Amino acid sequence: MVRAGLTTERVVQAGAELADEAGFDQVTPSAVARRFGVQVASLYTHVRGAHDLKVRVALLALGELADRAADALAGRAGRDALAAFAGVYRDYAREHPGRWAAAQFRLDPEHAAASAGPRHTRMMQAILRGYDVPEADHPHAVRLLGSVVHGFVELESGGAFGHSGPAPGESWSRILEVLDVTLRNWPGRTGS
Repeated sequence: MVRAGLTTERVVQAGAELADEAGFDQVTPSAVARRFGVQVASLYTHVRGAHDLKVRVALLALGELADRAADALAGRAGRDALAAFAGVYRDYAREHPGRWAAAQFRLDPEHAAASAGPRHTRMMQAILRGYDVPEADHPHAVRLLGSVVHGFVELESGGAFGHSGPAPGESWSRILEVLDVTLRNWPGRTGS
């Protein structure tokens, strides 16, 4: 066997699949090597170690999420864009819990700048322009959107809403409605 046809892409993809199946904390070179039936040393041609593997899985997840969000945002504005963007995050977390966790992995400044992270920010800024939120307030509004969406998704995926009603989907709809109202009435908007 010629190293099970290993490529960096296949190794990272296997790491992402392992993250979804067993959790992002279980992504190690030895666990990925077992998936391919090879010695760990065979992976070191493709990744430098556990941290490098996790960084690469995080970059993959951020890219996948950005691609999905861009597709969902195409041709949308206002509340429709907000709901589509936030829905992509929530759906991705439910479909790919390990990759979602990987997307939250703290990257060093160089990897963060080269990642799809800035694409996520630009998409949120595009949504904000549709609401006429002043450019100077974009960092605050981006942090608001990120905090609300990530917070809800983290709590939901951790089972925090499973012990009482209403259903999480009902709360999600109300939260998006409140975000829409907040963005439409942002202080300092042009014409307000």
